[in-house]
Amino acid sequence: MPTPFPTVIPAPTLRASVEVWLRAFQDWLCQQLETTDGAGRFREDAWQHHSGGGGRSRILTGGNIIEKGGVNFSAVSGTMSEQAARVLLMPNPEYFATGVSVVQHPRSPMVPISHMNVRYFEAGNGEAWFGGGLDLTPIYVDEAQARWFHQQIEQVCQQHDPTYYARFKPWADEYFYLPHRQETRGIGGIFFDRLTVGKDGDADNLFAFIRAVGEVFGRTYTELLRLNAERPYTEQHKQWQLVRRGRYAEFNLAIDRGTRFGLETGGRTESILMSLPPQAEWHYNFAIEPNSPEATTQQWLRKGVDWLTETLLSA
Repeated sequence: MPTPFPTVIPAPTLRASVEVWLRAFQDWLCQQLETTDGAGRFREDAWQHHSGGGGRSRILTGGNIIEKGGVNFSAVSGTMSEQAARVLLMPNPEYFATGVSVVQHPRSPMVPISHMNVRYFEAGNGEAWFGGGLDLTPIYVDEAQARWFHQQIEQVCQQHDPTYYARFKPWADEYFYLPHRQETRGIGGIFFDRLTVGKDGDADNLFAFIRAVGEVFGRTYTELLRLNAERPYTEQHKQWQLVRRGRYAEFNLAIDRGTRFGLETGGRTESILMSLPPQAEWHYNFAIEPNSPEATTQQWLRKGVDWLTETLLSA
């Protein structure tokens, strides 16, 4: 069972409170993942940002279950270029940004890849907002587990705002989508950005929601690791895993806004690109065998799946 979730430590400002909690959350999540993996340990690499602040990159490699995983914390400030501000729709080039970003690449193709991010931004004009989300990329879709994953997220959303899941689930479908492949990256989850303090809720409630997103990720993903780690697999399963990892890399390098923000603002390259898998493959005109388990998974990689009710027979 997961250890208790970190409490909020009072601080003089919202910015300071969020940063303190994110540091504690990074510690908590790394502990949960290490305990579940059983052998892997995160290695910390502290770094400084050229314009102010810095972060702690924590990477686990060679674990029992996790082949490569990252849980990164950052809190940086400065002035971004005019071009970067335009691309990221920032109302002012002065900024403060803090967050925790997580990507886990398991060893087994029976265990899904996972991603989670929670973040807080302040622009130079005083505007402040929260963003984040979590999603799952199974190499082979297990319908029951996919449904359970979405049910856990939907329950958390309901506790904070009855409209959140209905708003943020389609947003994840749109965001985690490879238009050049016409497929989703995985089974989605939720994605939200610019939940602005004052406009979209008060600071306490928005802050409580991102804490809940972090907690549900830690709880659900460690359970999925436990459920799937011992499932047998073949060389064919590993081959499909490498192909799917390639699609994951395509998304992160070509589409992901977090990657673009980090690179545009002169962030630490090693930390930004920790999301890439340790190995991946690309094959010219790769063909999936009809009626295979790989073809079944491919059928699920589309927008608009109602994971709370839909089955493949009705898809």
